[in-house]
Amino acid sequence: MITNDFAPGSPCWLDLGAPDVRTAAAFYGAVLGWDYESMGEGEDMEGGMFRKDGKVVAGLGKLTEEGARPAWMIYYSVTDADATTQAVERAGGTVRVAPMGLDDWGRMAQYSDPLGGQFAVWEAGTNKGAELVDEPGSLCWTELYTSDAAAAKDFYGGVFGWQFSDMGLPGGGGTYTLITPAGLPEERMHGGLMQLPGENLALTNGRPYWHPVFAVADCDAAVAKVTENGGSVQMGPQDAEGVGRLAVCLDPSNADFVVLTPVRSRARE
Repeated sequence: MITNDFAPGSPCWLDLGAPDVRTAAAFYGAVLGWDYESMGEGEDMEGGMFRKDGKVVAGLGKLTEEGARPAWMIYYSVTDADATTQAVERAGGTVRVAPMGLDDWGRMAQYSDPLGGQFAVWEAGTNKGAELVDEPGSLCWTELYTSDAAAAKDFYGGVFGWQFSDMGLPGGGGTYTLITPAGLPEERMHGGLMQLPGENLALTNGRPYWHPVFAVADCDAAVAKVTENGGSVQMGPQDAEGVGRLAVCLDPSNADFVVLTPVRSRARE
């Protein structure tokens, strides 16, 4: 589960780089019930914040990097962005954006793992991260699709000290690796990684990628909103034993994400 204490190595923030900010804001408003708060004025909307029930859940910005695909960027909490940058480089990763301060809010940096999977870190100042997590309409899990699970575990274990545990998927569907922050019990696991062949990583031409999983009260209703508002569905909706009902989706610009009605939520219905 993801919590608001944002222990080192746990997810604490995410933002979307989109070619059309207005379209993205309208889409996620319809699918996840988010309200968009622009940081600019007038017609030229360059970015802002998403809120759910008044609480900040994510960021949105105009995609400006040449050749970059629209995608969610997931940030992990660290106590020292400079030390993390050194750890990334020692482990064979690449620094995409060197540590930089954002006023008194905190410091951020962005990286690629050795196989090209992109992720980011946040060293908190006055801003700790998302105000709502692990509730309907907010981040509840993070997931890496990679072409080499062993290499991913070596890299991210070295950078964040993550603890890993493997589980077999039903029907001989391979192995799924669960991720828990360093020193915390397994009930605090916050994500997973899965090895896939290159042809199943078509969104990034074979490069690994992270995506967010958003909790929703009704997976099927959320999927209907996805397709009604210009998105598409890659997989599902389907039930995952012990997890819940989920679907892998694309927004109108092909940024990927998952919607999940967790088992605990369905049990309350």
